[in-house]
Amino acid sequence: MYENLLKNPLHRVFVYGTLKRGEPNHGVIKDVANGYAKFLGIGKTTISYPLVIATRYNIPFLLKKPNVGNHVQGEIYDVDSTMLKRLDELEEHPTFYERTEEEILLASEAALKPGESFEEVSELTKAWIYFLPRYNPSLLDSPMYVSYSNSGKHGLKYCEKYVRDPSHDHRKEVQ
Repeated sequence: MYENLLKNPLHRVFVYGTLKRGEPNHGVIKDVANGYAKFLGIGKTTISYPLVIATRYNIPFLLKKPNVGNHVQGEIYDVDSTMLKRLDELEEHPTFYERTEEEILLASEAALKPGESFEEVSELTKAWIYFLPRYNPSLLDSPMYVSYSNSGKHGLKYCEKYVRDPSHDHRKEVQ
């Protein structure tokens, strides 16, 4: 196993949207044909960012606008290079989303006990995050979320790629 890790090192990734457990694209991370992924715990950005849901496909976007919005909650995974490449393809990195490494708070689910704050039980780690760097400033007027769920109170159901109109370019809706 260690020999394989030398050939294919692990990369830490923070996911905040449809790749989380129970969300529409989580199957990408679970599918071993896409590479290796191990769930490490719950994550929270150390800097606030706007997490919005936009386009007619209700896509969650983390806008690259530090110190606006919320400290966003998500999940942290260790993935191999094969899985990272697959995630890059899904997120259209670097042409649409851009993957950047940021400091994130990480806590195991077992460490989170009633009455304790996330900050008390977490540790700092670096992880890759997919940001939307170029967007229409009007997106900053959208509701901003702490955490994304496809079944959230917002009522905005995500439209998976295979269902979308192939002639429609969702990227134009956020630019």
